[in-house]
Amino acid sequence: MAHYQSQITQFLNDLKKSNPEIEKGQSLGRALLWDKSPIRLDEQKRIKLAKVAQKPYVYSND
Repeated sequence: MAHYQSQITQFLNDLKKSNPEIEKGQSLGRALLWDKSPIRLDEQKRIKLAKVAQKPYVYSND
């Protein structure tokens, strides 16, 4: 029994076969933007205390 693959899946599989370093680049990009080390509790508290409350209407000069 043949398994159905959409044209997009076929395209992505062909792209990965012809350009194997794509997945490595994706992993590096993810690590750069999303995979962050956890923040220590004392650092979290310092950040929370350092925040300035926002005015209800931010466009007012009052």
